[in-house]
Formats: sequence, structure tokens, C-alpha cells
Amino acid sequence: MRQSLMHKNNCLPFQSHLRFHASSFLLDTNFSIFAFLHKQSPGTYQPFSLLRLHQSNNSKVIRAGAPAEPELGTGYFSDNDEDSVLETCITRTLPPAVTLEHGLEKIKEEVDKLKLDPPCSDSGILRIQIAVPPSAKSLNWFSCQPLSSGVFPQFFMSKETLSYMCEPPSLDRLRGVFGIGSAVSFIRSPSFTSGNWSSLRRVIVHEASEWFTLPFHSSATLAWGDSSDYSFQGAVNSFELSFYQACHHFRPAADNSNNQYKLRKFGLVDDVVSQMIYLNALSLDGNDIGFDPLLMKEVASPCQFCVRFSPAIGFSSNMLDHSREMTFSVQNCANINSLWASLIIEEFVRLGLTYFCIAPGSRSTPLSIAASTHSLTTCIACYDERSLAFHAVGYGRGSHKPAIVITSSGTAVSNLLPAVVEASQDFVPLLLLTADRPPELQDSGANQSINQVNHFGYFVRYFFSLPVPTDDISARMVVTTIDSAVFSATSTPRGPAHINCPFREPLENRPWKWNLSCLKGLENWMSSGEPFTKYIWSQHFHELNATRGIILEVIEIIQGARKGVLLIGAMHTEDELWAALLLAKHLMWPIVADILSGLRLRKILCFFPEVEDKFIFIDHFDHALLSAAVRIWAQSDVIIQLGSRITSKRVAQTLEEFIPRSFIMVGEHSSRHDPSHIITHRIQSTITQFADYLLKARFPYVSSHWCQFLQALDMMVAREISFQIDSEYSLTEPHVANIVSQSVSCESALFVGNSMAIRNADMYGRGSVKCTHNHNISSLVLSSGVPYHGIQVAGNRGASGIDGLLSTAIGFAVGCNKRVICLMGDVSFLHDTNGLALLNQRVQRKPMTILVTNNHGGAIFSFLPIAEATDRRVLSKYFYTSHEVSIRNLCVAHGVKHMQVRTKVELEDALYISQGEENDCLIEVESCIDFNLAFHSKLRKFASQAADQSLNLLSSISVSNSGFYLCKIQRMTYSLYRVQLCSPPTSASYNHDSTEFYREGFILTLFLEDGSFGFGEAAPLEIHKETLPGVEEQLRFLLHVIEGTYISCLVPSLKGSFSSWIWNGLGIKPSSIFPSVRCGLEMAILNAVAARQGSTLVDVLDSQANREEEIARHLSTVQICALLDSNGTPMEVAHLAATLVEEGFTAIKLKVARRLNPMEDVSVIQEVRKKVGSKIELRADANRKWSYSEAIHFGLCVRDCHLQYIEVFSLSDG
Repeated sequence: MRQSLMHKNNCLPFQSHLRFHASSFLLDTNFSIFAFLHKQSPGTYQPFSLLRLHQSNNSKVIRAGAPAEPELGTGYFSDNDEDSVLETCITRTLPPAVTLEHGLEKIKEEVDKLKLDPPCSDSGILRIQIAVPPSAKSLNWFSCQPLSSGVFPQFFMSKETLSYMCEPPSLDRLRGVFGIGSAVSFIRSPSFTSGNWSSLRRVIVHEASEWFTLPFHSSATLAWGDSSDYSFQGAVNSFELSFYQACHHFRPAADNSNNQYKLRKFGLVDDVVSQMIYLNALSLDGNDIGFDPLLMKEVASPCQFCVRFSPAIGFSSNMLDHSREMTFSVQNCANINSLWASLIIEEFVRLGLTYFCIAPGSRSTPLSIAASTHSLTTCIACYDERSLAFHAVGYGRGSHKPAIVITSSGTAVSNLLPAVVEASQDFVPLLLLTADRPPELQDSGANQSINQVNHFGYFVRYFFSLPVPTDDISARMVVTTIDSAVFSATSTPRGPAHINCPFREPLENRPWKWNLSCLKGLENWMSSGEPFTKYIWSQHFHELNATRGIILEVIEIIQGARKGVLLIGAMHTEDELWAALLLAKHLMWPIVADILSGLRLRKILCFFPEVEDKFIFIDHFDHALLSAAVRIWAQSDVIIQLGSRITSKRVAQTLEEFIPRSFIMVGEHSSRHDPSHIITHRIQSTITQFADYLLKARFPYVSSHWCQFLQALDMMVAREISFQIDSEYSLTEPHVANIVSQSVSCESALFVGNSMAIRNADMYGRGSVKCTHNHNISSLVLSSGVPYHGIQVAGNRGASGIDGLLSTAIGFAVGCNKRVICLMGDVSFLHDTNGLALLNQRVQRKPMTILVTNNHGGAIFSFLPIAEATDRRVLSKYFYTSHEVSIRNLCVAHGVKHMQVRTKVELEDALYISQGEENDCLIEVESCIDFNLAFHSKLRKFASQAADQSLNLLSSISVSNSGFYLCKIQRMTYSLYRVQLCSPPTSASYNHDSTEFYREGFILTLFLEDGSFGFGEAAPLEIHKETLPGVEEQLRFLLHVIEGTYISCLVPSLKGSFSSWIWNGLGIKPSSIFPSVRCGLEMAILNAVAARQGSTLVDVLDSQANREEEIARHLSTVQICALLDSNGTPMEVAHLAATLVEEGFTAIKLKVARRLNPMEDVSVIQEVRKKVGSKIELRADANRKWSYSEAIHFGLCVRDCHLQYIEVFSLSDG
């Protein structure tokens, strides 16, 4: 049991009611002091054992951050400390809530039930917890608590460090734990000194509530004792007081207003010498539980926390900014231009918008000076307005709040248009402050003067051109204009807002008399920290009676669906991801997740099959639809699309070809987004609101064979794609997308460029990878029922251009406050090389890794019909825009670390190195347009074949109730055989004096539960150092472990799945089985499965081969291979090869490595190729006699001979 508390130079009150969760602070999970999370089903109480601290157990007091003298003292519990018993805590876990507000309501309902039926015990601790969305709300909640609060203590803790932050903590970005109320008092002995704790007692006192939003839980705890002063009713009363305090001072997620200033209202002192002390209690058997004091030392210094014990007492660490007073002062406003600019910037800051992107210019001087000198702003500058604007778009994508762009007049404003279009099309908030000439200089030929009124047309949500600053106009107009613009940019539909700001000279802060009367009505504003106008949201989805009818209709449609699909497009917030996962679990429909949804690259938090089975992810639906038969078979009757447009063109075309009966699209905006014109129900609401409505409805579970077929089909296509990517020796672009998707951790994010980058990521990204960052979350998975963690993925898909992608990615990294991996193509990178100037400005950002796939041109055009109908020279110059630009030199010029990779190993090493760096890194991946096209074509071909084969196989077998097409293995037997050979085997040594040769081994017979059986052969292979007794020993072991196990009938179609089954089903490491034994086992299983289905082995391996035309086609392409020993001179071997060709052989395998010098084999291969011509397939087999380096050298020497393959395997040089 571990407990921790904080104090400041012994300033704690004598009986401070304080309770902290050390595990919540140090780990990404919520552990209570008393209630440790165990496996439990939602909606049940889980009791925990009593723990008594005996006299022999000692507690150590450690001062964090003092490595020279970490141990302050050691004390013991005195003999009369009989109350040092940690009471039993009972935890009740409620079903997960779609929003934090709903979670609080459910907790209150549960406490109300307890009031009606109180516990019988005289003392105890009850904890009620509920899984809620994991987004950052704790600091916002803590900051909303008023100074007049009567409930203490209140605290906020975060494990986030400040090494990369240059501004005060943001309320909606900083993750942590918020708590209010007390459950435990630590009573000091009057004789307590800093060096000696003579006694320590734990007593029950008044109880309130604890709320957690990191990462999944909100909770409340009730504690009471046998004293009348600490009764259960008193605990309930205390809870209700804390609950009222917390809930009535909590800003809901839909509220766009900001309380940036409330942190500074506490008047606390940032204490750099505050100490964190913890008690390392020992377990009952006297063993140390294992809490590492070094971990506490690491956490104590850079992390953030703030605690209030009363309105007058509290302390904090790394939280508060004292660079300015809260009140606004006009003291530094030397002229009216400076005043208006300062008012504009100040109001933005009060609205919580503190990130400014400044382009150099003269006319914008008042705005630039005001923004850069404000104590609470973060500013970044760039000489390219286009890159700067895209950077602001990226910040909006990552933070979900707008950045403010400041530019001069003229074409500087026009350069913002591409980013404005992207923000408008994809609903990204953005604010533009464009300086302008005064009216008298308009249409007069004045320098840098163009018409900037409504410059961006209908691409902006709001436009206002301010008058020239003057004290004749009330300054209230300035701040209310800002309030209106921000509200328009952040309200649905979100997007850009443009404020044009004309200025007369003087532009610098030169004194120029102005009248204070223009400030009339701003007195209260200047003395407070609040924005002038507060916009209040009153629209709630569940309160709109007008929508009830259509929602009921939608529910009826969903209830009647038999082939429903949940299509998840781009998601932007963690709350949306959470709601989508809860809805998917509720419906249990197949899920097709787009790469921008965050669920395509999901991480598995913990493996629980009973939980995972409720989610049916179809990750390779795009490639499965390459099969015409699958497109017809996979028609759905109802589709629900959450989020915006999807990336896959093939999925969209299939939906248009086979229009579902009902297509329900859910989105917060009202834009059409229906290019195929198939949407039947358009619901304008947030995904969270829609999910909440559906979670309240009941949907009958239909055991759909269609869902099981679709899941199995996707699994087989996925295996085929994975096999082809992994088996390709060269570094391919699909492999890049696959390995990058695995490299993205739960704590990082991904930005994907357009063109081929996002398509590769969508098609070949890998989901369901184990999350490696949190090892204490199994209980959270069980309580929430959600085993997945979504990955934040972003891209510019509003207008889908390739401009500004690097700048957007950098802004996204600033906004999301995570490590970002960016994947893009070379042309996209070259289009925005000015973004490298932004990369060097590490303002409030973690390091980035940028992967540029350099195929020296625009590879996407090679996939279009134009490539087949156009001359290569024209295609290369006008479509590919082929280039030889040195990306390395560009990085050197900007001081960016550059790594170039050409192999799979180099890519993995580079990614590993970059993720550990504290500096940005660009990884250039060499590629080739033609090879990329050929490999994609190969993937499509094999994926289509796998889909066809899988569909035929699935159609031919019966579906078990379990849905996994399982068949039970009843038993297996084996018998010895010995066959005489007419000549010695080529794969084994033999006695040259012997005249008789034999092959001996075992015949395996495997029986399935339905009586079907199959045969296999296991004969020892000397090349693998196998012996007959060794093979028999393994077979005897297999006879016992295989009996009663289950195997899927789909195994023949899943490349590599036998290895998975051997490990997961039999518990045997696949590499530990002799190859001959494994071959015999697989053969027996395949034959048994074929017999069960009433087909042949060929049909099982290729379900299309039973058609006569297919058989004829296969036979016409089968190559008959001759085996030829290469002993002899090159001319002799070539003559023998020519003779074999005349006899009808179309392929020849030459046994090489029989000589000491591999170059002699090279001469033989070259002579044979010259003799037999180019139409005969040549292969080489070295029989494990070469090292890897020798084989590579041999291959390079015969590369012009076009060998089909070289068969070699050796461990001699690793």
C-alpha cells in the first residue's frame, strides 16, 4: 500500500484533511489509496482485504529531490496504534459514460440509491467509479472552482513536464487529475520534527468526492467511522456538498468560452522548494512493495501541481505566471494605433487564444508589437505568409482552437488564401488579422495597397473591416468585434474569420495624443480578466423536440438492419473517439475506420478476448473490394457514417454502385458532403450527442453469419497483404506506411500528407498493435469495456492539396502537444520547403520526425489512366515533375538533422533513433516510381485473389456457433515406414560404397471430431540435423498436446497462421519443432480439413482450382523444373542444360556451392544462361553451404543472368 502527500516547509495545518492518489499522479491509471482496481464486471461491488500495519513494519520518509540525503528518518508504529488498520474499500464500477457530465449524473444517482439503502457496517469506505472520455478536462475543472468555495482541499496534478512549454498551462491541453474533498487525515505528533516521525496515525474524517479524468475515470469516495461525528449520513452530506461545489462550477465541453485567467486568481506562490514526501509501507510479510524513490525524484521537480487547503493557504509548482498583473493598463499605449492593437490582442488572450503567427511587415507593426510584447502570448514568425497560414491551420487541427495570423497589406494577404480554403473546407478554426492602408490610400496607386474587403469571399465565416483607429469611436467596438469573430470561427460550422485592420501612421509606438474618453464603458473590463462579451451556448441535442421524430425513425432503421456497417470518417477529438467506440460496442456492427478516424491505427490496451469480440474492425475493406464477387456479396442494407469524408475511393465507388437501403450520416456541420448522392438521413449533431441517444436505445443482437464472414474475409486479406509486404526484400512504400503506423505510440500523433502518403497509410497502416506505454490498465479495460486507444491522426483533406503540408504538420505538433510523426511525399515536401524555417523555431513543441518518401516525382500519376496513354518523356516532365533536388542539402541549409534510408533495417533504426531524440529529424526514404507501381500492382493482384479464394472457402464451410469456423481435433496417430530408393538422396550424405538407399519416416493420421481424417508425412531431414528418434520424440509429445484442441478451417488461406496456431493453440514455440514434423503436421491438418469439406487438398489451398477453365489455366503456366548438378566445366554443364531443355524442361535448378570458390559457380551460371536463352527459368540452390555475405556476392555477380531465386540459408555470419 502506498500513500503520498505534499507539504511546504511544515506549513500544513495540524489536522489537514488531505488525500492524494500517488498512483494517479505517477502513472497513467487511477489507483485509490484504499481501493486498488481488480478484475470486476461493470455494475458490481468488489471488496478488498484488510491490511494491518504491524509494529515490525517500518515506514520511511523520503525527501524528493535530495539525492545526497534521501532518507530523513525512520519511524515505527507505536504499541497503541491499534487504529492503523486500512479499512476495507468496496468499489462499484458503473457502465461507461459517453460524456463526463453524464458520468457525474450516474455517480449522483448511485449515491442517492445508497441513501435509500445505507450500508449496515459501522465503518467503511465506498468508492464509485465510472469510465469517462479521456480528454483533458481536469485543469479546466480545477480552475472553475471559486475562491469562496467552502470545500477543501482542492488539487490538480499532472505528470506533464515543462521542458518544452513556453506559456502558462492551457486549460484544455494539460492532462492531469483533479480532486476535491477529503477522506483521510494525517495527524502529526506534537513532537514531530523534520528528522523524526515518532508516530503516524490514520483516522477517518469527513468525506467528500474525488474526480478523475486521467485517463478514463471519474470517481467518488465515501468514508465513515463508528463515531457519531463521522457517520455514514455525515459522509453523504459531505459528498453532496462537494458534488454541488464541483458540478456547479464546471464548464461543459460544448462551452467555447475560456477561463485562462482563473489560474491566477488563487494568489498562490510558485514554490520551488516544496517537498513531496511518501510513505513506503511494507507488505504483511515484511517485504518492500517496490516503490522506487528515484521515480519520485524525477517527478517532483518538473511536473505540475496546485493545491488549495483553504481560501488563504495553498501552493503550486510550475503552474502560475507572474509576469503581469491581471488588469489591463493603457500606460504603454503611446498612440491610438497602439491602443487598438493592444485591445485586440488582450481580448484574444482573454478568450484563451494565445498563439500568434506573425509575418514581417510595416503596416502591421502595431499588431505585431502588441502580440509579441504581451506576457501571455506565444508568437512564431515566418517570412512566407502561405507557410505561416498553413502553420496556423495545423495548430487549429491539433488544439481545436484558432491561431491568429498577423500580416501586412497587399499580396501578403493574398498568400493566405490556400490555407483559408483548406480551413474553410475542413472546418478548422482560424483567425486572420490583416493590416491595411487607410481609405484615402485605397484605389490611389499607393504602395502595397489592394482591395482587402471580403478578400476571401465565402471561404470565411466572418468578415469585418475595422475603421481606422480613432478616439472618436468607442473602444468597446474593438473588443466586441473580436468577441464576435472568435465566436463565429469556433461555432458550428467552424472555420476562418477575417478582421481587416487599417492603420494610419505613425505605425511605431511614438507618442501621439489621444483622448481617454474612448475607453468609456471599459472600466470593469480593464480591472478584470474576463472577455467583454460572453457567448453562451443553449442548444442541446437531447432538448430539441423537433428532432425526436427523426431520431426515433433512425433508431427503427438501425433496429431492423441485418447487414449494418459503421463507417467512421475523420475524428478530431478524444471525446468523439470515445463515443464512437462505445457506439460500436453497443451495435456490434462491422467497423470500417478511415485513416483519419484515429481508430484505423488503434492500439490495444490489454488483450481480453471477451471484450475485443464486441468490436469487429474491417481494416482492409478497400483491398477486399478489389474482388468483384466480394463487392456483390458485401452489400450492406444500413450504413452509419460518423465523421467527415473517407479516403478510400474504392469504398466510395462500391457504395455508389450498390446503394444501401439507408445511409445515415452524422456530422456537426450542415454541409452536404454527399458526392455520391446516397445519403438518406443527415443528422446534424456532434458524434457524442448522437452516440448518447443511441446508447439509450436497445438493439437486438443478430448473430449474423455475414458479420463473421466479413471479419474472416478481412483477416485473410490482411494476412495476404502482410505476407507480401514482409516477404519483399526491398524497402517499399507500403512497408513504410506499415512500419510508421506501428511506430506511432499512444502518447504521440501522426500527420499524413496527401497524394500517395495518405492512401498508403489508409490501405497498409496496421491497427491493433499492443500499446507499450501503460502496463497498469487491465482493470480500466474491464471496467470501461473499451480495449482500444485511438491515435490522433490529421491531414489536410479539406481541399486535399499538397501545398503547405510541412507547415501544417509543424503547427499540428504545437497544437496537439505531442510527439508527431509526419509522413509525406517528396513533391509535397519541396512544395513547402519554407516550412523548414518554422521547424527551427521550437516554440512550445515536442520533437518531430518527418518521413519523406523520395521517388523523385509525383508517383500518384503512375496509377492514373494517363500513365498508360502518354509518352514517358511527357509524363515524366509534365506530370511526375521528376527532379534531382537534394533533400539532404535543404536540411543542412536549415540546420535540420537528416537521415537517408534505403533498406527496411535502416528505416527501423532511423525511426528508433529519431523517437529518442530531443531534436527534430527528417528521414528520407529512397524509392522508385516504377518499382512502387509494380509492387502496388502485385499487392492488388494477390489481395484480390485472396479475397476471391476466401469467399469461396467461406461459402463452402459451415459456421459454428462460436463464429470462428473451428473444428476440434479428436486425436492423432503415427506409424513408421521405410522405402527403398534407386539412387542416393541429394539432401543427405551417404556412403559411396553402399548400393542400397532408403527413405524412412512416419505417416501421421489426424482425426477430427466429425470423423474426417487426413494424412501427413514426417521424414527426418539431415540438412536440419534431424534424426529418426528425435522426430519420433516430438511426435509422441504432439500426440498428447494436440488432442482436444481446436483449429480454424480458414488456416489454409492464412499465410503464417500455422505458426500462430502452434504457439497460441498448442503452446509450442514454432521454431522448436523440426521442419519435417511441422510439414507432416500441416499436411495432415490440411488433408483433414479438405476431407471435412468434401474437397481435395488442391481445393483447400486454391478454392478456384476446381473449375475446369482454371485448372487448364494453371496447367498451362506450370513450369517443369530439372535438377542439375553444376560439377564439371561451364561448357559441360551448359551442354547438359541444353539437353534438358530439348527434353521439355522449362526451368532448371542448379546445385551450386560444391566448389571452394563461388566465382567458379558464377562462370557456370553465365555459360548456362548463354546456352539455354532467356526464356528458361534458372534457379540456384546452395544447400546452406554459403554464408549470407557469400550469397550476396554471388547474386551481384550473376544479376545479369536473371535468376528466379537463389536458395541459401546460413547462420554462420548472422
